[in-house]
Amino acid sequence: MAACIHNSRTSTEAAASPFSQDSADHQCQIRNSPWFAKKCKPSFQNLFSCDPIKRVRLQADKEDDVLWLKIREQALCDMEQEPILSKYYCSSILQHDSLESALSNQLAAKLSNTDLPRSTLMEVFAGVLAEDEEVRRAIRADLKAVKERDPACISYAHCFLNFKGFLACQAHRVAHKLWSQGRIVMALLIQSRVSEVFAVDIHPGAKLGHGVVLDHATGIVIGETAVIGDNVTILHNVTLGGTGKVNGDRHPKVGDGVLIGAGTKVLGSIRVGDRAKIGAGSVVLKEVPPETTSVGNPARLVGLKS
Repeated sequence: MAACIHNSRTSTEAAASPFSQDSADHQCQIRNSPWFAKKCKPSFQNLFSCDPIKRVRLQADKEDDVLWLKIREQALCDMEQEPILSKYYCSSILQHDSLESALSNQLAAKLSNTDLPRSTLMEVFAGVLAEDEEVRRAIRADLKAVKERDPACISYAHCFLNFKGFLACQAHRVAHKLWSQGRIVMALLIQSRVSEVFAVDIHPGAKLGHGVVLDHATGIVIGETAVIGDNVTILHNVTLGGTGKVNGDRHPKVGDGVLIGAGTKVLGSIRVGDRAKIGAGSVVLKEVPPETTSVGNPARLVGLKS
């Protein structure tokens, strides 16, 4: 259970709010309370009229989604600390019946613009998330990975709402699914919007494993034929690119558990072995064996993991 940090509100104010520490275990009662109904009155119910989103909600009803419940608990605690953000937390998290529905809404809100309506993007995201169980598992693995490996992450809800690396990664997962279905135009459109909004440019053809952390994320570029394994951490200003000399399979293949430091360039269709580490600012042009550390420009091995 997430712990609420109490502020300096008076006891009268605290009593008037249903979000006390004692009531944190009773979300059903909270959600049905007059306070919640007033604060979280749906303001865009029309968005839930499309079939994909309904399917997402029905899917959530079938699953015991502990992580989603945890996010909702943390949202309630955040609302107690900052009541002024109640509307934001309600529209972003508490109005939704599943993580997929909330994520579809969050991505659509971030990536929409005047010519690309929020409702259109939300339908696209929700449609993919409703159909693809693998993507749904990857989302949860990514959330857990950020919370476990990024000391700046204070909660799952904080990551879900504010970490652009996490959001860019999930948008890419949808774009990659669309790419694999032959919906090239839509996939490239999502890539373009993610690049503009989050400063993260991942080609929809790139393949990402589970538990991926894009830490800080600004300036990350990942090419079309790149493959990234499970539990990989990539810091800001990293490029997984080509050398410009070949066509076809031209981008790096990154194994499981790899850490790639800030500003690193890994170029060409080369392999970075499982659990390898690459130091900040390195330029990697040759294979990096598993469980080694590589640093410098050009990168060189500095030791083996014992």
